[in-house]
Amino acid sequence: MIILGLILLIVGWLVHISILETIGVILLIIGAVLWVLGAVGRPLAGRRHYW
Repeated sequence: MIILGLILLIVGWLVHISILETIGVILLIIGAVLWVLGAVGRPLAGRRHYW
C-alpha cells in the first residue's frame, strides 16, 4: 500500500493530476499506520501482520 501510494503520488505530481496526488498521500498515510501497528504487534481487524 505504501509503494502504491508513492507511485500514485509521483505520477500525479509528474502529470499534474491533483486527485492522484491526494489518493497517493492517503494511501501512504494508511499504509504507514498499518505498518506501524503491525510492527508493534497490535492486531487490527483480526490480523497481526500486514504486507
